[in-house]
Amino acid sequence: MNKALTDGIQLMPPAFALGLDVWSSENGTPGSDTYDGASNATLIAADGDFSGCLELLKTSNTQKLRYSGNTPMFAGCYWQIRARIKAVAGPLPSVRIGAWAGDSNGDRLNGVVQVGPSTALENYGEVVEVSAIVGSGARGGVDMVWGEDAVYGHFGIDLTGANNGVVRIDDIIIEDVTSIYTQSKLDVVDVTDFGAVGDGTTNNVAAFEAADAAANGRTVLVPEGVFKLNSTVTMASEIRFHGTVDMPANAQLQLLQNFDYPTYFTAFGDEQTAMEKALQALFNFTDHESLDLMGRSVELTQPIDVHAAVGNVDRHSNRRVIRNGRLAANSSSGWNDTEVTRTANYDPSDPYKLTGISNASGILPGSLVQGTGVGREVYVRSVNNSTGELTLSLPLYAAPSSQTYTFTRFKYLLDFSGFEWLSRFTLENLDFACNGRSSGVMLADDGLIFHVKDCYFSGPKDRGLTSAGKACAGILMDRNQWLSNEQDLSVSQRTTIGFNINCNDSKIRNNRALRFLHWGVIGGGGALVIGNHFFQDDSTGGNIRSSGLIVASNHPKLTFVGNYVDNCTIEWTNEHDATPDIITGYSFGGMTITGNHFTSAGSASWFRWISIKPHGTGHFINGLNIIGNVFKAFSGPDLERVEGVDTSIAPLLPDKFRNISVIGNTFTGVSDTFMNPVTLEVSRTSVGAGWRTGIGNYMPFDSKARYVTAVMPNGPMQNSSNATVFTSPYAEGGVGPNGQSFDLQWGQPLKGNVRVTVRCDDPD
Repeated sequence: MNKALTDGIQLMPPAFALGLDVWSSENGTPGSDTYDGASNATLIAADGDFSGCLELLKTSNTQKLRYSGNTPMFAGCYWQIRARIKAVAGPLPSVRIGAWAGDSNGDRLNGVVQVGPSTALENYGEVVEVSAIVGSGARGGVDMVWGEDAVYGHFGIDLTGANNGVVRIDDIIIEDVTSIYTQSKLDVVDVTDFGAVGDGTTNNVAAFEAADAAANGRTVLVPEGVFKLNSTVTMASEIRFHGTVDMPANAQLQLLQNFDYPTYFTAFGDEQTAMEKALQALFNFTDHESLDLMGRSVELTQPIDVHAAVGNVDRHSNRRVIRNGRLAANSSSGWNDTEVTRTANYDPSDPYKLTGISNASGILPGSLVQGTGVGREVYVRSVNNSTGELTLSLPLYAAPSSQTYTFTRFKYLLDFSGFEWLSRFTLENLDFACNGRSSGVMLADDGLIFHVKDCYFSGPKDRGLTSAGKACAGILMDRNQWLSNEQDLSVSQRTTIGFNINCNDSKIRNNRALRFLHWGVIGGGGALVIGNHFFQDDSTGGNIRSSGLIVASNHPKLTFVGNYVDNCTIEWTNEHDATPDIITGYSFGGMTITGNHFTSAGSASWFRWISIKPHGTGHFINGLNIIGNVFKAFSGPDLERVEGVDTSIAPLLPDKFRNISVIGNTFTGVSDTFMNPVTLEVSRTSVGAGWRTGIGNYMPFDSKARYVTAVMPNGPMQNSSNATVFTSPYAEGGVGPNGQSFDLQWGQPLKGNVRVTVRCDDPD
C-alpha cells in the first residue's frame, strides 16, 4: 500500500529553494516564526554534495526546522522522514528527526514520542543521513508511535548540543513506507497499526474498533501479545488471533464473521474461558443463532455455569444452538457432588414446599431430594434462606410432617439452572463426555421447547440430563445415544439415571440407551415415546432387571409406540402425588402401548415388562391400550407373565377397571399370556343349566372376568334328549376364586359348545 500512489496524498514538503516562508523555526503550527529572512538561514544554490540546500547557524539549544504544511496521518499508515546533513564550521551538533503531532481539533497530541533517534556529527564535510518512521502502531522500527488520534504532523529536524555550529541540510524527504509492514499480508489489518499494545495492561478497545472500521473486507490481525480489552468489543470483520485477549467477565467479545469456538479458543487461550465467552456472545447478539464447535473437544475442569457466563440475561426466548463438538470432563475436584442434610417440615396441602429449615442457604438449587416418601427425581427449584423454605420440583407422596432430608447437587458439563426462563434452545451433534466424573446437562428453572438431538451422553457419573424445574415443557429428544458409566456393574449396583421430565408434551424419539439404573423418569402428560431402544441387561450374568422407563404420572396421556424394550420394565406410578389415595378421578389411565418389541434374556421368571405401582389406595385402571406388541423371552426360564402390579404400597381395585384393550400381541417364552377381551371356547358334554368357567390367567393385571359381552353357540345346543334348543343364556361375571370365572345360566339344562367373549373392564 502506498497512499501517495493510490490516493494521491502529497507527503513531500517543498524544496528549500522554493522559499523558506513554509519552514518554521518553531513547531510549524500557524503563526509560528519562519526562516524567511532569518539572519541564521541561507539558501545555497550549489554545493559539492547537495544540489541546493539550506545553510543554518545553530543559535538555540534545540534548533528546530519544521515544515509548516500539514502532513496527513492515517491509521495503519507509516511515513519515513529522511534528511541528509553535514557540518561545515564551528562546534559539531547532534541531529535528529523532529515532529509535532496534531489531533482532529488542531491541538498538540500529548503523550506520544515526537522525535527520532539522535546522531552526533563527528567530521566536517561528512554527509550523514538521519531518519525516523512515524505511524499509528507500535510496529518494529517505528520510532514515533502516534496511535489513531493523530490526524496530521509537522516534520523536520532538530539540532541539539553546542551552539554556533554551521550545517548544511539537503531537502527533507517524507515517504510512505507502509508496504514494509503490509507487503506479506496485504489482506490483513493489524490492530497494532491502530495503537494496540499487547502488554496485558493497555486498554485496546479503541484500537480494535478502529482496525475493524478500517478493514473494509480484509482480515483483522491480532499479533503476538496479550491485548487487554476493558469493555465489550464487536468485530464486524473477520479476525485472526496470534496473540490473545484479556477481558473482564462482564465484557463481551462479539465476532460477527467467524463466530465459532476455535476462534474464541485462539482469542483467549483457555478452553473453559473460551467456551464461556462464546456462550456469552451467543446469548447477547442477534446476528448468530448458533455456536459451532467445529468438531473441537472442549476440556473442562469444572461445570460451565451458562447463566453466570452470560452474566446479564435471566430470561431468553430466541432460538439458540450449540453444535458439532465435544465437552469433556477432565479429572478435577470441581466435579465433586455437594451433599448436605437438613431437617424440614412437609405439608401435603402445600405440596411444593419444605419449610422450617435451619441454614437453608447450605442447600443448592438443583439438588436431588431424598428421604422417606420422596419419589424419584425430585429436585430443589429455589431456596429462601430468610424464611427457611425451599421450593420443590414435584410433590412428595408420603413424607412425614418432619424428617431429615439429603440434598445432593450433581455437577453438570452444561448447567443452565441459573436462568429463570429459557426457550427454543438446541443442543445438536454434541458428545457430552462425562467420563464418569460429571453429569451432562442441567436445564433452566422454566422454559419451553428445549431440543436435544444427535447427541451422546457418554458415561455420566450421576445423571445425563436433569430438569429441576419446568424448562422441560415440550422438550424434544431425538436420535441421542445414552451410554451409562455403569455398564460393567450388576443392575443392583447401578445408580445413574439418563433423564427426567416433569412437564407436559415431551417428545422422546429414536434414542438408544444402555445399562442405566433407569433410562428415564417421565412426568407430566402428553408424552410421545417413539422408536427408542433401551436395554438394562446385566453383563455380570445376574437375572435382576430394573425399570427402563418410569412413568410417574397416573394419567399421563402417553403414547408408547415402536420401541425396543430390552431386559427392562416400563414402570407406571403416581409417586409424585402429594395425596396419592384416590377418592375420585381418573386413576391410572391415558396410556397407549402399541407396536413395540419387548425382549428378555436370562431374566428371572418373575420379571415383568409392564408394571403398575400404586402409591395410594383406591386406584384402578381407566384407559389403557396394549396392542400389537411382541413379547419374547429366551436364554432363561419362561416368564410367568408380561405384566404385573407391584402391591408393596397398595393394590389396584380390579372391580373398577374401565376401557382396557389388550389385543393383537404375540408371545414367546411366556407362560401366561394376557388379553382383554378374551374369547374362549366353552363345551359341555352333559347337560346343565349353569355353566361355570374359569378363564385362567388371561385377564391383565390380576383382574377379574367381570363381564361376558358375547355368547355364540358353535353348533346346536341340545337338551338331555339330544333335541336342538334355540335359546340364549344370561351371564354373570366375576365369580369363583379371585373373581376369575363366569357363569352362563340357561333356561334349561343344555349341553354343547359356545364361544364366549369376556372382559375384565367396563368398556363404557
